[in-house]
Amino acid sequence: MIRTGRSPPVRITIYPAVEAIGIGRRTQRALRACLRDEKMKNRFNIFTLFNKIEEITIIAMFSAMVIIIFAQVIMRYVFNNSLYWSEELGKFFFVWISWLGISLGEREGEHIKITMLTDKLPFKKAHVFNIISSLIVLGICLVTFYYSSSLVISQWTTKYAGIHISISWGYLAVAVGTGLMSLRSVAAILKSVKSIKEGPPADEEILQEEMRIEEGGEA
Repeated sequence: MIRTGRSPPVRITIYPAVEAIGIGRRTQRALRACLRDEKMKNRFNIFTLFNKIEEITIIAMFSAMVIIIFAQVIMRYVFNNSLYWSEELGKFFFVWISWLGISLGEREGEHIKITMLTDKLPFKKAHVFNIISSLIVLGICLVTFYYSSSLVISQWTTKYAGIHISISWGYLAVAVGTGLMSLRSVAAILKSVKSIKEGPPADEEILQEEMRIEEGGEA
């Protein structure tokens, strides 16, 4: 730090060129990220619509299930006359909510994951492990989708005793849920591949550079 006369103090560093280059790269990275995000917003409006439909369907089914079970409790304990179809219909909605929820959980990143290893790996290696994990999930979902689709076809003539609809509608929840989960897994794989090609985002790059400066010290 140097003070000359009444002039304000001037900070002198031995890395002016390095800092200037770093700022330039950061700015370019940030601009590219903004442009990328804008393109993604325009390109995937259909996925935004799909996500909204998924959320509305789950909320509607959950609301219907709660209302039906509440009505069953009132009818049984207040009017002593239970609805024979309510329990079966509530279970039916619960099955659909559960299988649609696995897709929503994947989109929101709410599934349980053990990240003890990937948190300690470099950026690219961590994404390689994410790709392997997504491939395993994709394989399980495709196998489940195949067998659940077979059940939908084979059980079409069998009906529920209470609500008098085909049991295939219940098995269809498994097929739809695993199908959506497969799409989410493919999207996660493509996202990881893209991240490996483009490198870490600007924020992470800045954090790594600051850590290197702190470790090396500054003048």
